[in-house]
Amino acid sequence: MLAGIRVSAPAKINIGLKVFPKRADGFHDIESIFQTVCLCDELEVTLTAENRREFTVSCDAMELPEDNTLSRTYEAFCDLTGKSIGVRVMLKKHIPAGGGLGGGSSDATAFLRALCTITEETLSAEQQAEIAARVGSDVFFFLHCRYPGCAVVSGRGEKVRTISPRSDIYVLLVFPGVHSSTKVAYGLVDAYMESGKLVDGLGLPELEAEYRKPAAEWRFTNSFTAPLAQTHPEIGRALSDVRSAGALFADMSGSGSTVYGVFDSVSAVKNASLVLTQSWNCCAAVPDENKNVSLY
Repeated sequence: MLAGIRVSAPAKINIGLKVFPKRADGFHDIESIFQTVCLCDELEVTLTAENRREFTVSCDAMELPEDNTLSRTYEAFCDLTGKSIGVRVMLKKHIPAGGGLGGGSSDATAFLRALCTITEETLSAEQQAEIAARVGSDVFFFLHCRYPGCAVVSGRGEKVRTISPRSDIYVLLVFPGVHSSTKVAYGLVDAYMESGKLVDGLGLPELEAEYRKPAAEWRFTNSFTAPLAQTHPEIGRALSDVRSAGALFADMSGSGSTVYGVFDSVSAVKNASLVLTQSWNCCAAVPDENKNVSLY
């Protein structure tokens, strides 16, 4: 076995996100395009024991709850493989929690790949899907797509059809400073729909064709944006500012609260960032030279 591994976990944005009414099992069906962006968390995974089941995690930016996506991944991996190993994870956060960027699910997926590498274990597609179901719906996407990756996602998130990511769009992320709980956000969407305020969205067959159009022509909508912006006016102000800074398209990602703008060049992103950093915490999520994996 390897002593340890360092891996990166990319964020994602939702380009359009249609949410359907709650199912009988409590989940919601969605339809969306997920695209990874090069804002990444970093994980250092170390093997501490080969015959003892124990897991510890430390995070530089926040105190994680005892039950988190990494602990659930570890438990699911050990349950499915029958392995008893001690593992320590050091997590360096760059993706904001509660930002709608899939950080927790991406961390879990990167950790799962690290566990497989360290233990030389190969998981079947069925085992990976079982782990994803236990950890979080966005894990399904990250299992299919590394950076750069893109997919049409539906169901509760388990139906993933990979598509070729566009290389001619560049993303600026703006963080309004609001922590958006996924559970609370879905409750707001449910209430919004029950009040008769439906947000029309493109149908599943239309998503990829729309994605291939010039970004300035996109008709994508996010079911979360209107109810979240009502509750947190900062989101609406951030969207307005991003559009005013020249974005070809702008919306909120996932269940919030991160707002993103799409531009046609790195220079356009950087110019917009210079303007927006006067009022907002921003990140130009454009390609860089970061290495994704190193072994030791």
